Amino acid sequence: MTIADKTVLVTGANRGIGQALVADALRRGARRVYAGTRQPLAHPDGRVTPLTLDVTNPAQIQAAAEQVDALDLLINNAGIWLYDDLSDRAMLEEHLAVNFYGTWGVTQAFLPLLTRSKGTIVNNVSLMALAALPLTPAYSASKAAAFSLTQSLRALLAGRGVRVHAVLTGPVDTDMTRSLDIPKASPASVARAIFDGVENGEEDIFPDPMSALLADGWRDGVAKAFERQNAALAQAQPVTA
Repeated sequence: MTIADKTVLVTGANRGIGQALVADALRRGARRVYAGTRQPLAHPDGRVTPLTLDVTNPAQIQAAAEQVDALDLLINNAGIWLYDDLSDRAMLEEHLAVNFYGTWGVTQAFLPLLTRSKGTIVNNVSLMALAALPLTPAYSASKAAAFSLTQSLRALLAGRGVRVHAVLTGPVDTDMTRSLDIPKASPASVARAIFDGVENGEEDIFPDPMSALLADGWRDGVAKAFERQNAALAQAQPVTA
């Protein structure tokens, strides 16, 4: 896929990586960019259409889907990151509501349009989907679930011509990670790498210096080979309702 002339939807588009994704989609010549945010958004570029979209609100998801008549690329970027110690079930449920169920709900709502266009889904997960950070275990668990969802969607939707990408981000200089005193990539550089990965057909995108260190080992490793083996089984024996 190339971004030029395409219609793109980005959730969590008001700041950080989401805001950078909107800007880079415009730079690459996207025809229309839907910017999903919880709060009202104004944008100077006429190609941007704001959508009120809290990914934990099924009514807002449905209303947003009804406002979009065509879609080539869905980027599930909205997410939350909070410190916890796994002692509070509500904290785990809050992370799952946004990072897992939010991704699932938005994907299901826009899947008919993506099937029609033989489009693309990009789920911004995290390196913590592969190895938990015990400072934020609820976040890590929710991102691991989102990554498993992404792998399943990749296999299940291949027959419909819909491609599914996972973005395995490392530390990025956003509001969520402001308190971490570690090297971080800029949102703009991560956005560029995400779109480069989509245009290059990379199933799993490692868009920053830290994540890039793991890229070759993941792509050539036993876990990725096992994913491909399982996907082939699913495609050979599709489940019917």
